[in-house]
Amino acid sequence: MSKLSVDHLLGIKYLKNEDINLIFDTADHFKKVINRPIKKVPSLRDITIANLFFENSTRTKLSFELAQKRLSADVINFSSGQSSLNKGETLIDTVNNILSMKVDMVVMRHPNAGAAKFLSNHVDAKIINAGDGTHEHPTQALLDSFSIREKFGEVKGKKVVIVGDILHSRVALSNIFALQIQGAEVMVCGPKSLIPKHIDKLGIKVETNLLNALKWCDVANMLRVQNERMDISYFPSTREYALQYCVTKNLLDSLNKDITIMHPGPINRGVEITSEVADSSQSIILNQVENGVAIRMAVIYLLASKI
Repeated sequence: MSKLSVDHLLGIKYLKNEDINLIFDTADHFKKVINRPIKKVPSLRDITIANLFFENSTRTKLSFELAQKRLSADVINFSSGQSSLNKGETLIDTVNNILSMKVDMVVMRHPNAGAAKFLSNHVDAKIINAGDGTHEHPTQALLDSFSIREKFGEVKGKKVVIVGDILHSRVALSNIFALQIQGAEVMVCGPKSLIPKHIDKLGIKVETNLLNALKWCDVANMLRVQNERMDISYFPSTREYALQYCVTKNLLDSLNKDITIMHPGPINRGVEITSEVADSSQSIILNQVENGVAIRMAVIYLLASKI
């Protein structure tokens, strides 16, 4: 069996194209498994995984947990709200206490960029980054690319625009890296105040006009505005933002071509995308959710084979 070139999944920037292809091929297999009447495989019966979520998360946490249970792993869930971190315990102490329970793998979401990398240098377990600050969210980017591949047959040569709050988004950065590794063309689109200053240095196009971006692309990945990460106002009002950057049915109908609509969720309906578009035949949002479980099963399985 082929193996990943990395020992942890800390970010897309550490992966090679061969790694991504291996993850996708493995996810193809697991997608068949989760569509069977019996959705479990005994692959990881002797593996224990700890889910450490130092930030609120519903979809990612549920998706990882379901993936782990489908692989028959033992799962420990840890939420920082009820933990000794509130009493001043350090991250390494917390994790080492969990590892002393003989945990093999840690899935971690943390508000600080670089937390997963830091952890991988200090503890003896496989680490999967489930989102670190505004830095990376590798499994989301993998499931997004996997969904594009499923729709079009390949990612290479596709034109993908990422629309919305690029500045505060870890999904955007991971997606840019993943798409570029696979040979797609990438554009970001949003208000100037929500696009990082030197992002064009990553070799991507930058556009502030939504109509121009949609005319250019094959796929539009719509991001929500991350109000919880904003300490100042980056645009006049939500209504003002929606007037310029919300994808509506009328806007799609004016394009003279079909584009594919994606969204990593949770959706702010009526802000970045209308319900009519989110629930339309051009949307692959529900496919993304289903693919999330298969991709996470693949990543966990491939990393567990290196334990």
